[in-house]
Amino acid sequence: MPYPQVRPRRLRTTPALRALVAETSVEPRQLVLPMFVAEGLDEPRPISSMPGVVQHTRASARAEVRRAAGLGLGGVMLFGVPERKDATGSGALDPDGILNVALRDARDEVGDDLVVMSDLCLDEFTDHGHCGLLDDRGRVDNDATLDVYAAMAIAQAEAGAHVLGPSGMMDGQVGVVRAALDAHGWTDVAVLAYAAKYASAFYGPFREAVASSLEGDRRTYQQDPANARESLREVALDVAEGADLVMVKPAMGFLDVIARVRDAVDVPVAAYNISGEYAMVEAAAANGWIDRDAAIVESLTSIRRAGADVVLTYWAAEFAERLA
Repeated sequence: MPYPQVRPRRLRTTPALRALVAETSVEPRQLVLPMFVAEGLDEPRPISSMPGVVQHTRASARAEVRRAAGLGLGGVMLFGVPERKDATGSGALDPDGILNVALRDARDEVGDDLVVMSDLCLDEFTDHGHCGLLDDRGRVDNDATLDVYAAMAIAQAEAGAHVLGPSGMMDGQVGVVRAALDAHGWTDVAVLAYAAKYASAFYGPFREAVASSLEGDRRTYQQDPANARESLREVALDVAEGADLVMVKPAMGFLDVIARVRDAVDVPVAAYNISGEYAMVEAAAANGWIDRDAAIVESLTSIRRAGADVVLTYWAAEFAERLA
């Protein structure tokens, strides 16, 4: 047979040539750093299942937010870890609760130089660990929970969040949050809908990070990993209810869903590179089984290649520093 005339390998011969023709890039402005801010800490507390990630004090959170802005990251997503919980998650509404205080701290630190996002969910604040209120049979009450989400939206907007992330997978949550914000004059606060959030086995390290007290599981309201078409319905509903951005969570096991969502909507699409995905890479690298730096780049690139405009990842600051 004759030797080939067309040789795609020509464009792979040097790092500079590969960079020239790369179809997908990962830039700091596309990355959001999730952060945990805990009440009552004197110093940051390491999270054992997520090496390199900590529960922050208010002071260390301020410093990390300032660092994120200096690195040119797209934003931070704040989660609060309270000392006390109750059945209704009342700490989520308290202006002096840890999440609302951390939001004020972040805005005081960086103003509008960095997008400050807030997780809007009850799971960190309830003593049963579910994302909503429970009825007298112990089931999550969707509509009663929506009333609390509306109040949380106002509290977080008043605390300074630029973007709210309703993540509880309650039916109608985006519409209720949008209506509450608009009714109280917070028309410029954006909504990042956790539109396709799956009941995943890879949330385990996150449960440690937020000191979760979950009883049972969330399969009655988070999506079944077997379903993809269902995500398009969820996303369409959230866009119709006023979502400014939509998100797929987890990311690595659901790259096909990210691609489908990207093709289906004309709003920005985010994906959450979650705790278990982070922990797997860190654990394998610690055992010498994989090249850590290369695995991080490949992971983030694959999420961007699938169609995510925005990636929430615990590697955000490290990745930005490496590029710098």
